[in-house]
Amino acid sequence: MTHTLHRRGTAESLSEDFVMLMIPAMGINDEGHIPKIQEFLRIALRHNPKNIGSVEMGGMIDKPEEVIANARKIGHVVFDNEEALIATLKDLKEANLGLSVVVSGIFEKVDKCLEKAGLKHHTANFSLGIWGRTEKLPSDDILEVTTMCGHALISPNLVKEMVREIKAGTKTPEEAAKVLMPQCACGVFNPARAAKLLAAMASK
Repeated sequence: MTHTLHRRGTAESLSEDFVMLMIPAMGINDEGHIPKIQEFLRIALRHNPKNIGSVEMGGMIDKPEEVIANARKIGHVVFDNEEALIATLKDLKEANLGLSVVVSGIFEKVDKCLEKAGLKHHTANFSLGIWGRTEKLPSDDILEVTTMCGHALISPNLVKEMVREIKAGTKTPEEAAKVLMPQCACGVFNPARAAKLLAAMASK
């Protein structure tokens, strides 16, 4: 899975952004996979994720029971700190659900978390960045927000509108992040990080 690899930002900002997903290999270990994905989400929920989601429901951290009950194909979880990630990895190791788990984040930090959880990575993928006519892209600060949706469903213009509303005092950064979060179809958007990014843009 590569759709969570293209998140943009500084090392400091990305150090508060870890995405996990569990997915079956169709035709290999997909028999009886639905309760396993649901259990993955329940385990992650113990450790205060900033978002959980599934393809069926999108990201709905405010209705986790509904997300879990409807999860079928892939489960997604977002954390903003290493401690929560490590604790979840340890619980998943013990649960031994038998499905692949993918963790996205700064490579060295993810590897350190795996080591602390008593695990080693099986495969590593890296983003090679964006190629082509990059001058047509939105500004870097906008991309830091929009690339938190791996399917590019968050409009740069909506991000700009949220920044305007924060400046006008009609929304807090947290409220603005909650407007953006449901646009992400599978729930890998990090609203805690987004609130900080939006506040920084609004302060300029």
